Amino acid sequence: MRWPYPCAVSSATGARAHKTQSRFSRWFLERDETDAQGPYENPDEAVSQHHVKPWYAVMCLTGVDYFSTLGYQPGIAAVSAGILAPVATLVLVLITLFGALPMYRRVAKESPNGDGSLSMLAKLLSYWPSKMLVLGLIGFIATGFIFTMTLSAADATAHMVENPLLKESLEGKQVIITLLLLTLLAAVFLKGFSEAIGVAVVLVVAYLGLSIVVIVRGLMEVFRHASLISQWSEHAVAQNGNWLGVFGAAMLVFPALALGLSGFETGVLVMPQVKGDATDTRGNPAGRIRNAKKLLATAALMMSVLLIGSSLATTLLIPPAEFQPGGEANGRALAYLAHEFLGEGFGTAYDVSTILILWFAGASAMAGLLNVVPRYLPRFGMAPDWAKAVRPLVVVIWGIAAVVTIIFKASVDDQAAAYATGVLALMTSAAVAVALTELRRKHWLPGCYFSLISAIFIYTFVQNVLTHPGGLWISLMFVAAIMVVSIWSRTNRSLELRVNAVIWDEGARAMLDDAIAQAQAKPCPVRFIANKRESGDEDEYNYKALEVRLDNHIPNESATLFLEAVISDASDFEAPVEVTSSVVGRHRILRAKGTAVPNVLAAVLLDVNSRTNEPPHCYFEWSEKGPVQSALRFLVTGEGDTPPLVHEIIRRTQPEERWRPQLHVGG
Repeated sequence: MRWPYPCAVSSATGARAHKTQSRFSRWFLERDETDAQGPYENPDEAVSQHHVKPWYAVMCLTGVDYFSTLGYQPGIAAVSAGILAPVATLVLVLITLFGALPMYRRVAKESPNGDGSLSMLAKLLSYWPSKMLVLGLIGFIATGFIFTMTLSAADATAHMVENPLLKESLEGKQVIITLLLLTLLAAVFLKGFSEAIGVAVVLVVAYLGLSIVVIVRGLMEVFRHASLISQWSEHAVAQNGNWLGVFGAAMLVFPALALGLSGFETGVLVMPQVKGDATDTRGNPAGRIRNAKKLLATAALMMSVLLIGSSLATTLLIPPAEFQPGGEANGRALAYLAHEFLGEGFGTAYDVSTILILWFAGASAMAGLLNVVPRYLPRFGMAPDWAKAVRPLVVVIWGIAAVVTIIFKASVDDQAAAYATGVLALMTSAAVAVALTELRRKHWLPGCYFSLISAIFIYTFVQNVLTHPGGLWISLMFVAAIMVVSIWSRTNRSLELRVNAVIWDEGARAMLDDAIAQAQAKPCPVRFIANKRESGDEDEYNYKALEVRLDNHIPNESATLFLEAVISDASDFEAPVEVTSSVVGRHRILRAKGTAVPNVLAAVLLDVNSRTNEPPHCYFEWSEKGPVQSALRFLVTGEGDTPPLVHEIIRRTQPEERWRPQLHVGG
């Protein structure tokens, strides 16, 4: 049996701080009590999420990014692939259905609590390499998601400015309009996540409904003039020799089309919002996993049909010159068809729906960031604790997006490279994570299959970097910024208590109770001797006990307990401390396991302090290492110059000096 005790002093301090907050501060810093702990959370002790929605509603939130690419994907395909656009789009669809979809269905199964493909990669490594890998990938995630927000808002602005009715009054105000759209998006998320999903449902239903009408009308026109298809196929074969050459050429240009796939990663990141079965637990959310797979499959199938239909209709019906910069179909191919074949009234309605969904496409990215950041950075100690709350993060993300918009002057073309690099890096890392996971489990057939998918995404990523090297540099700047901020935050927060509970096993609890009873009978304080175990034999403890008693003049009649700290994983920031007991000869020993020696010792002393009449005393020796070396050892390995660090942690945690455990340093 185990007894968990939250650190009483820390809890009381937090309660006092909460009382002094204003109503606005409490609202602004409000967080879900069921915050996910990421891939290292014990699934059997976790609880189910609240505020869930049906899978098709959440699909609309992730789909505002994915589906909104219909606004510019046909045009990009026509410009990049020319007459081969329908075939290149078919290649993209095949990779979506037979690569991205099965890959992310596996991610949904392996990481059902909203950790995404990041957690799969993190589990393949341990200690600091795992943390550094996650930080690097978060840099690419931030690049993709931030530029999804800014590029989509800028594209919506471009549609507004290009509208004949608004052009004269809005021209030259692209940056201001884009900033306003980003502010409105942030306001929706400040209001609440449920409101964001509700807005997404309305926009997606309206946009997809109108897009289907446009595509069907365009295909009707194509089939009405069957010669268009025969002429197109003849020209495609003539340019490339045969159909094999056509597909080969399409494979070379397809990377330019693979921008809208970020919706897949968002689909697994927001899985906690997907409603599952009543019997779901966090350790086995079978219903949520099943519904998330429905979400991914439905979105992929719908988008595949729409992409092929839109590419065929736009390529065959729109003159190539109109796709070029300055052309009427540039960046708005389906809107061009809407005005051409369905009239100005319907075309205007389609323009409005396109502008709205492009504006809200950033909601998908915002949702992804709001799920990634609280799950990793605060838990690593690499962000302030308030980063676990949604609203402060919304403001920070909005601020970064605003700066990016100003720097790039709300230009869609200038942001495209960074956007593509972030998205493709994310997809590539997910593919590699799934492949390595399967190979490690010796599932050779799926392992080889996903390795092939990984190779395709690596090729796509490399091609994008070679074509647009600026995107990689921008992504690396995001990675560097996150690394610097994370290391600064981890260093700044290292002297926090970093312990959420002290857990005593039955033997340790009995040993502590006996020591407290003996101390109260004297009366005298409970005395601990801090020890770094070496040989662990009786001679070691005999020598240490005698040395400490002589150096600190401890009376012979005063009993002592040895207190030893064992490091579990120094790269973790916060974890429970587990205390066990041992007896060596006549010496009683308590061993506490946690993330860092000073923090573990401070937590145990504070916990004992909360259940005794007199503060406990603990005896240390001075370190023989220099201060700089000791500081680095503490940050990296969890060790260091223990006595002053324990004192500082206790001082910060317990502001009342008279209630603090007493520390003695000698030797």
